[in-house]
Amino acid sequence: MAEHKHLYPIVKMSEVFGVSRSGYYSWMGRGPSDRAKENHRFTRRIKQIWLDSGKTYGSPRIHQQLLRQGEQLSRRRVARLMRKEGIQSQIRPKWVATTDSKHQLPVAPNLLDQDFTTDRLGQVWVSDITYIPSSQGWLYLTTIMDLADRQILGWSFSEGMRADQTVIPAWKQACQKRAIEQTLIFHSDRGIQYACQEFRQLLEARPRVRQSMSRKGNCWDNAPAESFFKTFKAELPIEPKHYRYDKLRGVIFQFIEIWYNRQRLHSTLDYHTPVEMENHLTENQELAA
Repeated sequence: MAEHKHLYPIVKMSEVFGVSRSGYYSWMGRGPSDRAKENHRFTRRIKQIWLDSGKTYGSPRIHQQLLRQGEQLSRRRVARLMRKEGIQSQIRPKWVATTDSKHQLPVAPNLLDQDFTTDRLGQVWVSDITYIPSSQGWLYLTTIMDLADRQILGWSFSEGMRADQTVIPAWKQACQKRAIEQTLIFHSDRGIQYACQEFRQLLEARPRVRQSMSRKGNCWDNAPAESFFKTFKAELPIEPKHYRYDKLRGVIFQFIEIWYNRQRLHSTLDYHTPVEMENHLTENQELAA
């Protein structure tokens, strides 16, 4: 074996540290440890999960995804490997979000009263509208979520804020996706789109639907809908202000229908996806019937 070049002779170093020359050369020829190999494999998986999430997952969701894949490791180990590789959740600052509640239209009582717990599909839907910056000015996203599985059942993306551009098409889509088979509370803020006659008539046409609205200026009354928009604005894979309506619509479809509803692990759902929770609750309701 060729002699390695060292600042100090091998014989002298062996004497100082109390090891044999053969032991030293054995150490030099030894490959990576099993722990190092395992860390390397985990790191590759961590990076792939992070990339698949659009670089939005932090250590809690990456850890949960690894457990779902059959891996056995602690969250602290995941966080340590992420720090070593410089992997961290990349989220954006919030955009502006406002509600036009300065109107004289009828306001529904707050039936929800910040009780966001339900274990049955179709009991409570919450809705909200947010502004999205684009290269052609402000655009508007309306969503309707079922609190039981946190799934976005209906949504609309529009260039205007009228009810027939925002909440009405979102409502119709939600009703097509999930039938109203029991008493349903539909909760929103006091925005003019929700209070207008055209939308109220749609709700009144369904006897099982009871309209509910947040107290004035209280965003906590509609926290789950607000939370979705916070996630959406932080994790959308592009910066919307650089794109026009057509491009953004495709990206939003991908985010809601493919990523959020079907793939993203939801902490409120014990790190299940909304569709997984829908299947679980549907099975439970069928067994109880």
